[in-house]
Amino acid sequence: MKTLASAFAGLLGVCVLAAGPAAAFSSYDPYGGDADDYYAEQSDIFGGGARRQQAPGYSYGQPGYGQGVQAAPQAQVQPIPRELVAFNGAYKPGTIVVSTQERRLYLVMPNGEAIRYGVGVGRPGFTWSGTKTITAKREWPSWTPPAAMLARRPDLPRYMAGGIENPLGARAMYIGNTEYRIHGSNEPDTIGQAVSSGCIRMTNEDVTDLYERVKVGAKVVVLN
Repeated sequence: MKTLASAFAGLLGVCVLAAGPAAAFSSYDPYGGDADDYYAEQSDIFGGGARRQQAPGYSYGQPGYGQGVQAAPQAQVQPIPRELVAFNGAYKPGTIVVSTQERRLYLVMPNGEAIRYGVGVGRPGFTWSGTKTITAKREWPSWTPPAAMLARRPDLPRYMAGGIENPLGARAMYIGNTEYRIHGSNEPDTIGQAVSSGCIRMTNEDVTDLYERVKVGAKVVVLN
């Protein structure tokens, strides 16, 4: 039986701050108001279970990457492995490239390679695309639903402290002045699926790995 927080994540698609379908960036400023209340080396690339794979180049929208089938209630979920792959995109090292169609995130590395992670993306009606930067990073972020979300779901908690029960997971990287983030998840079975309200979700292990590699100011490119 899922915890209360897990149920929230499943019902709301974890990216609970988006007030509606995300066809374009929101004007929300993560630094406006009480930000704390709102959010309360190459040699180690294969740490934490990652493995190397020499992929035959890279093209957006390749078939076979989705893995969008929900696991059976009692099934053992197989994680999407973190891999070092060949990458031919014209992006500088340190750039994050999210392919919504593939449900993969690429951290561009030197020498024509990238670290590829499995991610969960926006469900139908909540997808978006654009180029922004990482504007903030938080460890074990807290969650405060905005008024619009509470109006639709008055049963939600008014505040949830950071921790293992929080649907934002172990780490969060905030994207531009939008309501979207790259964050962890306490529902790893949703990675590889289109279930969020626009945020990019990862396993806690993978988001922690990415968090340590990415600096504030890094470019984020989201492609549909």
